[in-house]
Formats: sequence, structure tokens, C-alpha cells
Amino acid sequence: MKNVFQNILIALFLSHNLFANEVNIYTSRHYDADDILYDEFTKETGIKVNIISGSGSALMERLKAEGQNSPGDVFFTVDAGNLSKFQNEGFFQTIESEKIINVVPKELRGPNDEWISIAKRARVIFYNPENVSEDEIKNISYEDLSDSKWKGRIVIRSSSNMYNQSLVASLISNNGIEATEKWAKELVSNFARKPQGNDRSQILAVANGEADIAIANTYYLGYMLSGRGGEEQEMAGNKVKIYFPNQDNRGTHVNISGGGVLKNAPNKANAVKFLEFLLTEKAQTHIVNNTFEYPILDTVMPNPLIAQFGTDFKIDSTSVADFGDLNPEAVKLMDRAGWR
Repeated sequence: MKNVFQNILIALFLSHNLFANEVNIYTSRHYDADDILYDEFTKETGIKVNIISGSGSALMERLKAEGQNSPGDVFFTVDAGNLSKFQNEGFFQTIESEKIINVVPKELRGPNDEWISIAKRARVIFYNPENVSEDEIKNISYEDLSDSKWKGRIVIRSSSNMYNQSLVASLISNNGIEATEKWAKELVSNFARKPQGNDRSQILAVANGEADIAIANTYYLGYMLSGRGGEEQEMAGNKVKIYFPNQDNRGTHVNISGGGVLKNAPNKANAVKFLEFLLTEKAQTHIVNNTFEYPILDTVMPNPLIAQFGTDFKIDSTSVADFGDLNPEAVKLMDRAGWR
């Protein structure tokens, strides 16, 4: 009987350790390359990665339903606006890691260090050199896109797109609501067409002569030039050039991919280890070479397909936390401006 009891205790101990040796990641990222990251993390740490994927809103509702019994350890997503929404709902806790704090600048961390950036993504101007001269694009800022000379020449995604909402939030942070609303109304009057499609659709429109300039994220061009989107997209990518706005003042708007430790994480230590892993040179190199984002680490270079357009451009140091805090104002402003 004694041996049976000991065996039961051993089995319970082992099952507990097995459970403790995992991390449950809720993610709205949709990159196949992330699966390789998860596998590498397991190889290095022995910690099993369980993935629960879905849209940000669906994962938020799931967390609300699960409450204190949620198995979620990490929320991993794109855009500071999404991370701020989760923080405002009380889903995160402070990340306690000197490794992370020493690597990620304050402006790339959420309030109370409840979420952090793992990669950067610049929202820039794409132009067709056949239709836009170097002199015309030189020293351009986001604010300049409201000039009437661009009437019927600009394409951009809809106002429901979080990337655009964060861009407008950054403008509110720097210029105020009144000036930004005036800018947005004038920008809308310069649209070449009604907003439609994703960022690649905007770049394709410029390449095909449907518009002269587009606002989009740099990593989409990396994807197109890599050939992963097919021959048509690769050819289109080679027709356009990138310009980094606001180099004469605050710098180009940069958003992030990032993550945080969920409030009720049953495997908190493993969650922190996972975020620390994402900031290693190995993981950062994988990210830039597969999602074409910019690294957080200065020791890692961007993918050559993106680096060819420049790596020393000035970055707007506005705190990414502002993008989430000002998101409600940005959405209402875009609606008033007729940006659909």
C-alpha cells in the first residue's frame, strides 16, 4: 500500500511539472514564420508552446469568458493600439524582467511595463518615380499630404484599419486634435479612390499608375519583393520607392508588434521567458528575415530587401502607448473627416 501511495504522489508530481513546463500563447498574428519561433523556443528551453489564435476581439471575448480560470499566459499581436485595448480591459500585469527593460526603450513599452515591443514597423510613403519626381517628394511630411497638389493622387486603407488609427493618434499626440482634424479632411479630399484593400493593394495601385503615392507599412514591400506574393506583386514592388516622412522634424511614424503577460497567467515565469526569447539575437534575426519588420536590437540588421531603402532614418520617438490612449479620439476624428 505504501508503494502504491508513493507511486501516486510521483505521478501527481510529474503531471504538475509537465503542466508547469508549458506556455499558452493567445495570438492574433497570422505569420507562418511564428511557428518556427515557437519550435525554437521549445528546443532551447524545453517549454511546450500551446497556441490559441484568433482576431484580437475574439481573443478578448474569450479572456472575458474564461475570467480568473483562463489558461492564457501571453497575448502576442501587432500594433500598440491593440495592446492598449487589452491593457485598458485589465488583461495584463507588469512584466518583471531586467533583461526586457534593459533592451526595450521606454517609448516602446506600455504603461507600467505591462506590454513591450518585439519588432518595429514603419508607416511610410510609397511613390512611383515615373509619376513623382525626387524634388516633389523631397523633405515631405505626413502633414504635407493635405496639400491640394496631391488631389486625386493618394491611396490609403480605410479608417477601420488599426495602422491608420495609430498614425492619426500619433498626429494628434504631436499636433493636437484641431490641427489633425483639418489635416484629415484635406487628406480625404486628395484620395485617388475610396479606401479599399490592404497595404499591398495600395502599393499595387501606385505601381500600376492608379495613384501616385500610398501610405503603407514597409514590411509589405519586403513581402512583395521576396516573391512570396507571386510574380505580379514582385514586379509591382520593383516599380515603387520608399520615402521616410518627417525627417526634418520629429521623424517617421513607427508602430510595433508586441506582447504582454496576461493577468491570470498560470505559467507566468514561462511567459516572461518567452518574451525574453523574442528579444534574443536569434529570434530577432528570424523575425526580420521572415516578416520583414525592423528589429528592436541594434545588433540585428533589417532584412536586405528592406535595408536597401535605408536603415538610419529618423524615427518618431512619440511613445507607442499614446497610440492606444488616443485611439478613441482618432477613430471619432476620422469619422468626422469623412474617412471611410
